[in-house]
Amino acid sequence: MKRLLLAALLLAAPAAGAHEIGTTQVHLTVRRDDTWSAEITTGPQALVNKLEVEAGKPRSSNLDADALRAKLDAFADAIARHVHVKFDGTPAPVGIAVSRLELPPDITLPSFVVLQAAGTIPAQARTLTWGYDLSYSTYGLVFGAEGAENPVTVWLEGDEVSRAFPVDAHVTPPTRLEIVQQYLLLGFEHILPQGLDHILFVLGIFLLTTKLRPILTQVTAFTVAHSVTLGLTMYGIISMPPRIVEPLIAVSIAYVAIENILTPQLTPWRPLLVFAFGLVHGMGFAEALRDLDLPRSEVIPALVSFNSGIELAQLTIIAVAFVAVAAWHRDKAWYRPRFVVPGSAAIAATALFWTVQRIAGF
Repeated sequence: MKRLLLAALLLAAPAAGAHEIGTTQVHLTVRRDDTWSAEITTGPQALVNKLEVEAGKPRSSNLDADALRAKLDAFADAIARHVHVKFDGTPAPVGIAVSRLELPPDITLPSFVVLQAAGTIPAQARTLTWGYDLSYSTYGLVFGAEGAENPVTVWLEGDEVSRAFPVDAHVTPPTRLEIVQQYLLLGFEHILPQGLDHILFVLGIFLLTTKLRPILTQVTAFTVAHSVTLGLTMYGIISMPPRIVEPLIAVSIAYVAIENILTPQLTPWRPLLVFAFGLVHGMGFAEALRDLDLPRSEVIPALVSFNSGIELAQLTIIAVAFVAVAAWHRDKAWYRPRFVVPGSAAIAATALFWTVQRIAGF
């Protein structure tokens, strides 16, 4: 059990920013004047820190807008080296400029930076590929021609290179089946392996009881809730800034874990609380998808597939935890003091640490 506790704490250390899937987005455009441009939207502080580490410099923190812009301007050449645009397999020169820093209301620290990458398209070029290796996990790439109504969205994993796009940008939109497959996998990967905070939340649900029916009832309530707010947020009906959503997600994890310690059995209000927490988590999921230019007719298939992928990942977590632990030891008198309480304590400690860190980070 000590090994389990230590592993949970070690895993938690690098995962304070648990929604990596939404921190970087790229819009790549082929223009009529034989040039291309790309808007890279990402977190400025994390970007600066990556570049500082690469340059062998100490990591800075809590930089205001002016300091961030100065740092990023100084690192422009370094950023350009991480942008890989190739035409027919041949690398092309890249220029980088800091387009803008976005500050939410009443907040002095910028939440996003928009980098503008640009270059020329060689004569007779037929295809181009994109790569950006300053993102360490999944991000969305939206590709299209200037003025095109149906840009194509693809998902790239970290330093992965995109498929080849035709330079004339007469791109065949993905079929519905391709969209379903893509977003099903994206939803699954958003939990396993990338969503440590959601993994801990599901494990918190699992630990309170060894009976599968109440566990599945809670997981279903969570799925229904996050599906509702994910859809409403995607359609712009509701909105809540990340500076509120992210700490609330951490608080929800801590609450479930602490309740596991204080309450030896499932309470009648537990599924309702899980449902309420699911509403918050859904807004966090929406950050991964909201700014991507999906055709209007494909938003619902994408959302259903994404949520289905999340549900499959959650059921996988439950199945693995049940087979690894509960199936063998749930009838033992020492199951709760040896597994439930220490495991919940590790989850609660991690979540409370995230809560403080996320509040301070915004």
